Amino acid sequence: MLLEYTIIVIYSVSLLLIFMYAIAQLNLLINYLSFKKKEDKSIKFDFSNPDEIPYVTIQLPVYNELYVMKRLLKNIGKIEYPKDKLEIQVLDDSTDESVEETAKYVEKVRELGIDIQHIRRTNRQGFKAGALKEGLKTSKGEFVAIFDADFLPEPNWLYETVPYFKDPEIGVVQTKWSHINKDYSTLTKIQAFMLDAHFTLEQVGRNSKGHFINFNGTAGIWRKECIYDAGNWEGDTLTEDIDLSYRAQLKNWKFKYLENIETPAELPVVISAARTQQFRWNKGGAENFQKSAKKIITSKNISVKTKIHGLLHLLNSSMFICIFLVAVLSIPMLYIKNEYAHLRSYFYVMSFFVVSSIIFFVCYWHMYKNIHGKGFINFIKYIGAFFTFFTVAMGFSLHNTIAVIEGHFGKKSEFVRTPKFNIKNLKDGWKNNKYIRKRPSFYVILEGLLAIYFAFGMYSAFIVGDQGGDFGLFPFHLMLFIGFAYVFFKSVFSKA
Repeated sequence: MLLEYTIIVIYSVSLLLIFMYAIAQLNLLINYLSFKKKEDKSIKFDFSNPDEIPYVTIQLPVYNELYVMKRLLKNIGKIEYPKDKLEIQVLDDSTDESVEETAKYVEKVRELGIDIQHIRRTNRQGFKAGALKEGLKTSKGEFVAIFDADFLPEPNWLYETVPYFKDPEIGVVQTKWSHINKDYSTLTKIQAFMLDAHFTLEQVGRNSKGHFINFNGTAGIWRKECIYDAGNWEGDTLTEDIDLSYRAQLKNWKFKYLENIETPAELPVVISAARTQQFRWNKGGAENFQKSAKKIITSKNISVKTKIHGLLHLLNSSMFICIFLVAVLSIPMLYIKNEYAHLRSYFYVMSFFVVSSIIFFVCYWHMYKNIHGKGFINFIKYIGAFFTFFTVAMGFSLHNTIAVIEGHFGKKSEFVRTPKFNIKNLKDGWKNNKYIRKRPSFYVILEGLLAIYFAFGMYSAFIVGDQGGDFGLFPFHLMLFIGFAYVFFKSVFSKA
C-alpha cells in the first residue's frame, strides 16, 4: 500500500495547489470587475504645452529578423512625435544577411528626418538584456519605449502612453498586446486565448490593487531613472522583463497598465516557434521565482496580499508541474479507486476539486466576452475556445514542466529567440523560413507515448472495477489524449 498512498498524496497535493491557484485567479477576476467600474483619474502631461513633451528613445532589439525588419521600420517611421524629442535605436545583434537589409531600411527612416541609429555589438553577451543595456548607455530619452521585431505600434502610441509619466512615481507604462493573425490557425487561436487572459484578467486584476505586475518585454515604456534605480537590465534569467519589473517594484516604483491601448503583434504560426517561446517564458518564470522570492517575502515595503500575489505570479508556470502530475497519476488513481473499496469516500471528496475547472471557466468567460462581446452565440464559441485551449495546454504540460524544473534547479540555457514570419493569413507561406528548427526534440517522442498512455486511460474506463467500468475520468483522459496527440503530430510534421 506504500506505493498507492504515495500516489494518492502526490495527486492530492497537486490538486490542492491547482485549486489554490484557481482561487487566486478568482480574486483577480473580482479585482478586474471592480476596476472596470471606476474612472481613471491619473494625472497626465499636457501635450498641448510643448514644454511638457519629454524626450523619448525607442529601442528595437533585434536578432536575425530577415522577414520582418522592413515591416517593423516602415511602421516605426510612422510614429507621431516631435522629431526634435525622439530618437530610435535599432539594437541589432544579428549574424546573418539581415544586417545589410536592416541598414538599408534604417537609412530610409533617417531620410524622413528621424534620428535613428543602427547599433551593432561584437557579441551577444546578455542577449536581449545586454542589447538593451548597451543601448541605454547612449540613449538621449528620459523615457525608453521597447518594441520587439514583430510588434506594430499605432502612430499615436507615444501620445497615448507617455503622458502618464507626469506622476513621478510611475516607472513603467505597459500596453495590451493584440494579435494581427490570431485567426490563422488553431495554434494561433490558442495562443491568443492565453495571452488575452493574461492581458485582461491578470494584468488588470493585479495592477488595480497595487500588486506587482510585469513589463511584458515589449509594447511598453520605461522611465530611464527607474531602470537605473532598479539595477539596470540583467541577463541571468530568460525573462529579463519580469526580473527588472520585480526589482523596480521592490524599490517602490509604480507600474501603469493600459488595457485600452492595444499594440498589434504577430503570433508564432509554427508549433516549433511556439514551443521555443513557451519554454523561455516558463523557464524564465521559475528562474525569477528563485531569484526574487526571498526578496518579496522579506520586503517591509509591501503588503502581505501583494506578497502572496507576487509569489503566485512567479509560480504561474510551475502550475504545469501540478497539471502534469495530476494527468499522469490519474490512471493509477483510477485503478486504486476501484481496487480499494475503503478509499472510495476519499475519491468522492476529491471530486470537489472539479470546482477548479469551473472557476477557470468563469474567469476566462469574463475575459472572452470583454473582447468578443456577450450573447448566446459568443458563449457557445467561448465553450469551444475554452476546451480547445485547455486541451492543448495540457498537451504542452510535459514540455513546460521540463522548462520549469530546469528553471528551479538553475540549469542555464541560451536565450533562443522566437522566429518571426510576417504572416497574417493562410495565403502567406512559412515553410521556407530559414529560422525554423527542423528537427523536433527528443521530448516529442515522449509526448507521442503519453498520447498512447492516455488512450489506455480511456480504455481503462471500460474495464476497471466490477460495476461495468468507471467513466468519471474519461473526459479528462480524452482531452489529454487529444492534447498530447495534437502537440506530437504538429511537432513531427512542423505544421501550423
